[in-house]
Amino acid sequence: MASHAETGAEFRPYVSPDVSPPEFTLKAIVLGAFFGILFGAATVYLALRAGLTVSASVPIAVLAIAVFKKLGKSTILENNIVQTIGSAGESVAAGVVFTIPALIFLSAGESYFRYWTIFGLAAVGGTLGVLFMIPLRRALIVKEHGKLRYPEGVACADVLIAGERGGDLARMVFKGVGVAMLYKFLYGILGLWNETATWFRTGKNGKIPDATLNSDVTPEYLGLGYIIGPRIAGELASGGVLSWLALIPLISIFVPETRLVDDLAKLGYSEGWKATHNHAQWIYFAYVRYVGAGAVACAGVMTLLKTLPTIVSAFRESVKSMRGGAGERRRIRTEDDLGMGIVIVGSIVLALLITILPGFPHGPFPGSLLMGLLVVVFGFFFVTVSSRIVGIIGTSSNPISGMTIATLMATCVVFVLVGRTGDLYQAVALCVGALVCIAAANAGATSQDLKTGFLVGATPRRQQIGFIIGVLASTLVIGGTLFLLDSTYREPGMAHGIGGAKLAAPQATLMATIIKGLLAQNLPWAPVLVGVFLAFMAQMAGAHALSWAVGAYLPLSTTFPIFIGGMMKALADRITRRAEESELSSGMLYSTGLVAGGSLGGVLIAFVAFVGDRLLHMESPTLLEKLDLGSKFYPAFKNGLGGNVLCGIVFAVLCVLLVANARKKLEA
Repeated sequence: MASHAETGAEFRPYVSPDVSPPEFTLKAIVLGAFFGILFGAATVYLALRAGLTVSASVPIAVLAIAVFKKLGKSTILENNIVQTIGSAGESVAAGVVFTIPALIFLSAGESYFRYWTIFGLAAVGGTLGVLFMIPLRRALIVKEHGKLRYPEGVACADVLIAGERGGDLARMVFKGVGVAMLYKFLYGILGLWNETATWFRTGKNGKIPDATLNSDVTPEYLGLGYIIGPRIAGELASGGVLSWLALIPLISIFVPETRLVDDLAKLGYSEGWKATHNHAQWIYFAYVRYVGAGAVACAGVMTLLKTLPTIVSAFRESVKSMRGGAGERRRIRTEDDLGMGIVIVGSIVLALLITILPGFPHGPFPGSLLMGLLVVVFGFFFVTVSSRIVGIIGTSSNPISGMTIATLMATCVVFVLVGRTGDLYQAVALCVGALVCIAAANAGATSQDLKTGFLVGATPRRQQIGFIIGVLASTLVIGGTLFLLDSTYREPGMAHGIGGAKLAAPQATLMATIIKGLLAQNLPWAPVLVGVFLAFMAQMAGAHALSWAVGAYLPLSTTFPIFIGGMMKALADRITRRAEESELSSGMLYSTGLVAGGSLGGVLIAFVAFVGDRLLHMESPTLLEKLDLGSKFYPAFKNGLGGNVLCGIVFAVLCVLLVANARKKLEA
């Protein structure tokens, strides 16, 4: 395995391009499709309940190795195809759940909340994400090898290679997996401590009002921070520090509470919602989240401008390849992509298809062509941005909802300019946002998987076909799962379970609010523009504007443990006196295990909740509440100062184990 200092041209993958071991086999396709369906359904449930998802590539790679060892032999490339196909389910489901449920909150939108509409949007959006990523592969994965780390892609490759080689490498990965899963079980199932610790919080009447410093004490964020390193982790956390320790207190000082309450009401937040959230969170959802969305949109534009020369070069190479001008490259197995003809024709056909399909909100033809044009333009833009973002900070922290907000804003502005502000066009705007969201989410996962393939020596063409198979397999169950949960959790007097107490769907609610606000021309543009200029400030100061903007948008509880992980890498490097860490070092492998185990643990926790709620019909208490030993035996301690101290202690143990394992020397 090469170090990050190598360029794409110098790099030699684990499996040589000169050999062709079994790769795109029936057993790999079937197992991958099964995992795609499984993780797709689990993601629908988790995203509806908490507005969060977990990355699937690394967990599926671990599962593929384990399953094939039980069933018989498999090659590393077969294992890679399994995780390639399977990971599409999680990314497509995330894009669907973050957007499409908003249809039920829009005027005339509920009539489009149907299985086949959801299936069509998921299939078209997911496939566009794959097609748009094809000409970007050489630009981002090959030419920027050593610059864009793609942490989860590297982690997944480490898992696959460790499983292939066995010995110390495999033991180090699975040691991290075991520690992370045990940790998740102890707090996620048994409830011995809370997931989030609050280190510092002031009330709305304090000298520094509504300042908050909290942290999710989770192994996956710690491992992710170690993989991306201290600089990017620091930039991420600095954005969160500005939002939660500077902007929110500043707004709390100068904005009267009556104004804040009125603004929340205009954005659709109910009295019940306000009762379950603190004053700092009111300010975040009313103002600061829009600041973050503006920063992400501006940083995305700057990212695209910086990437344009590489993109143009990649297109030129792809066109030459299609015309036969790069015959030598075409004969290399590890450089064999699907042709540009498929990309162009496929994109045009899919864009036209969504403008004429019956049952879709697109308006009369040919006016509906505007929808197809917006999907292609915004889709390719945010696929490019998403593919590069995940190379910096990983899929888990990819601000897909921020990109979708930016898409919805731009789409609604276009609709206002051309006079399309009727009720029908609320649903049309949402579908543009949904298609772009699904495409960007899938492109982020596709980029990580193509990075994995690049490192292990996979055939890009076969991976790209596998992505499309994974998209189509998972879309079969995503819509059905959505309707099953919607009906299961419908409360008395409510038409839908989605949007209720148990399925809050926070992302979809926000999307609906933005559309209604923009088409009625009452969106708070001031905080959005503040975010734009803050992104310029970060870039001018020498920071990566995109990673900083993502940190400003995400909760500090997410970015702070990533920052701690980055600091653990800096500490390990200082102790071992190394300037550069190999992708197959003990620290990287152990961190890979933390990410894998934490992700698997998150899915298992969601599955336990699903079994209790849906199969055992446990409502009060739920199955997780029944298993929560902390709340049963020491609730006051767990939820008080002692509980925060306990969180700090167990997270410190994780940090000590990470550094201790990072110091070990392994034989590759």
